[in-house]
Amino acid sequence: MSSSWNKKEENYRSTYNFSSFKKVSIIAVLMASFAMNVGFTKENNHKEALNKIYHVYVDNEYMGAVSDDKAVREIIASKEQQASNQYKDILIDANSAVKIIPEQVFSNETKDAETLANLEQTLVAQSPAFALLVDNKPIAYLKDAAAYEETIRMLKLQYVSPQELDNLLANQQSLNELPALQSGESRLLNITFKQGISGVSEKVAPKNIVSPEEAVKYLMTGSLEQELYKIQSGDVLGAVAKKHNLTTAELIALNPGLTVDTVLQIGQALNVTVAKPFVTIEVKQEKKITDTIAFKKIIEEDPTMYKGETLIKQQGLNGKKETSYLITAENGTRTSKVALEEKVLQQPVDQIEVVGTKVISSRGTGDFAWPTVGGYISSGMGQRWGANHRGIDIARPSNYNILASDNGVVVAAGISGSYGNRIVINHNNSYTTLYGHLSSIKVSVGQVVEKGSVIGIMGSTGNSTGTHLHFEVEKNGELVNPLSYVGQ
Repeated sequence: MSSSWNKKEENYRSTYNFSSFKKVSIIAVLMASFAMNVGFTKENNHKEALNKIYHVYVDNEYMGAVSDDKAVREIIASKEQQASNQYKDILIDANSAVKIIPEQVFSNETKDAETLANLEQTLVAQSPAFALLVDNKPIAYLKDAAAYEETIRMLKLQYVSPQELDNLLANQQSLNELPALQSGESRLLNITFKQGISGVSEKVAPKNIVSPEEAVKYLMTGSLEQELYKIQSGDVLGAVAKKHNLTTAELIALNPGLTVDTVLQIGQALNVTVAKPFVTIEVKQEKKITDTIAFKKIIEEDPTMYKGETLIKQQGLNGKKETSYLITAENGTRTSKVALEEKVLQQPVDQIEVVGTKVISSRGTGDFAWPTVGGYISSGMGQRWGANHRGIDIARPSNYNILASDNGVVVAAGISGSYGNRIVINHNNSYTTLYGHLSSIKVSVGQVVEKGSVIGIMGSTGNSTGTHLHFEVEKNGELVNPLSYVGQ
């Protein structure tokens, strides 16, 4: 404790500091009183003796006068003891706030009880502290300068690692040029406060002194405690957010794991405290990364290829570049990313894609082509084996490709009874053709086919005695003899 009670009165009086005005005033009063007393004493032949009283001040506020200063000192000691018992490891001082001014008077009439009651009510034990100021405004009180420095360090560690902070300090103290970063590496260049941060020694009530951890939480959130809201019956996320002047997105951000689809439970506690930091911490980092240079896609048109057909003439290949960035963030949110230097490691290779532009007419020419590659008529149209043969059969071609007899649109492609796999083409000029017994089909319904293009493979599916093509032609819905329209 800072109290000292056994000094002589003259030394005790010398420990108190008054403003110049009050000092002059008190001295003037005492001198006048002394002069009057001397004259009065001479006149009365020293028949009356002087008495001593004590004027008591707390931080220059007058409490009153007492006849004995012992009780004053006991109150000071009691205040210090109470505070010391409550606040461990903190230096307590109640004495320096109290000033006791003795005075010699003829009458010792004082109001001791009233003065001591005022003192007891007004006097608050204080502790030396170190105030953390933000733009010259005290925000938090720390135990000492060491706690202040630890608070500053902990604030910075909210957004960088201890290793990064230590490396930054070492780099700032080093006289050597920093080594170049390798791809994938980053380096902390600076970490600063956007506000003015300073510290100053003050005396405050012990209850106002906080730990560095508490100071950091208060500086970064504006509150030492989170405000929690417990879900009640009928609550929905949007209504809870609106009740606390939040958007639904802000409420979700304050509660990790919460989503718009979360089913709220009665009694569930939600954080509804919006952080209002007193400080903004700016972090600047240099980072070198390898980026991809996307290849370009070049299209070349080919009039000999059908529309819809594509061909990759040259496969594209992405390039690589190495870029150094200056990245700036405020309180963990990126505010800018600026490229400092760029170096191409590998040039990209363009992809060249050839696309067909040839358009097939869906209307037939009316001039039918032979539907196979060679072959002969193994069976003509008409009566056969007691039934009507609806078309002609072609067998033993040079290969098994089945060709569209004319331009048209595929209107049927699949299994159909005795035909097996069959294709029907509408030539949009009153003619249709049918191709039956195929082993496989190469077109689909709705597809426009060109005269002479491969539409399927000859086979022996359905009611067939061997590999061949069954070919039919209809005009205006009536069967006609294919041999009247096609020739080998």
